[in-house]
Amino acid sequence: MDMPLNSLRAYALVYRHQGVRAAARELGMSHSSVSRHLGELARWLGVPLLHAGAGRAGLVFTPQGEALGKAVGAGLREIEQAVAALREVRPAHAVALSTTPSFAIRWLLPRLPAFEKAHPKIELSVLVDQKLEGFEDGRIDLAIRMGAGPWPELHCEALMDDVLYPVMSPACWRAHGRPSRTAQLAGLRLLHDRDPQAAWELWRRAHGPASLVLQGGARYASSDLVLRAAQQGQGVALARHRLAADDVAGGVLLRPFGALEVPLGPSYWIVRPTAARQRPALAAVIDWLRWQAAGR
Repeated sequence: MDMPLNSLRAYALVYRHQGVRAAARELGMSHSSVSRHLGELARWLGVPLLHAGAGRAGLVFTPQGEALGKAVGAGLREIEQAVAALREVRPAHAVALSTTPSFAIRWLLPRLPAFEKAHPKIELSVLVDQKLEGFEDGRIDLAIRMGAGPWPELHCEALMDDVLYPVMSPACWRAHGRPSRTAQLAGLRLLHDRDPQAAWELWRRAHGPASLVLQGGARYASSDLVLRAAQQGQGVALARHRLAADDVAGGVLLRPFGALEVPLGPSYWIVRPTAARQRPALAAVIDWLRWQAAGR
């Protein structure tokens, strides 16, 4: 039987979410594409799956639609579990780590040569993803996440704390009269990170000036982009020390206000499934991360 598998998957997600929009988001499709799948499936089956004219009350499934939704959902869950079990069979020396783009670029990648030298037999793969996903299907073994953890239903270990401080390029600093007092921030273009833990409001509350206007300036989707903009002389960025330290040490960025900073407390976390078996290779990666974090 030539079953319409794409339409069945779309229908299963519509049934699970009890709505087309949520299913469309998960599938990465448009609302109209999912609706088209539903129509094609109903025509292929020759029976209605949804009651017409439900309107704002939401979707109302026919008895046939209810039965199909439960059956297809159960089948997909069984397939997902089988795939996860198969993926767990990957080599014992292989470890998959997920983290955010900024942390991967700014902190992790510069240290990987040292890891490979210390553990030449471990195959460490780095996956870049903003979301905490991949544990259930076995794609990743652990994640490093920035934020105010811990997260529910996961084993979370605080890896590093952090602080915030303004940075700017030497050329920009000289062009604006070598500012050294926080009151002079009012005359500088602020660069904003969409990370709420790196918001200029935190700096204003801690060090001022109270009159600092936060509405203006460019906004960037990642900490790495904010720091790159600062390197190019586009303004002053409020930087996470862990991500900006190498640029500050190398003179690419400077701290115009000296040692002033805003402490954030625990800001980076090792995250993994609570019930996962900790293989020797995974334990070695975690120990190495702790060692690197302790070295600041």
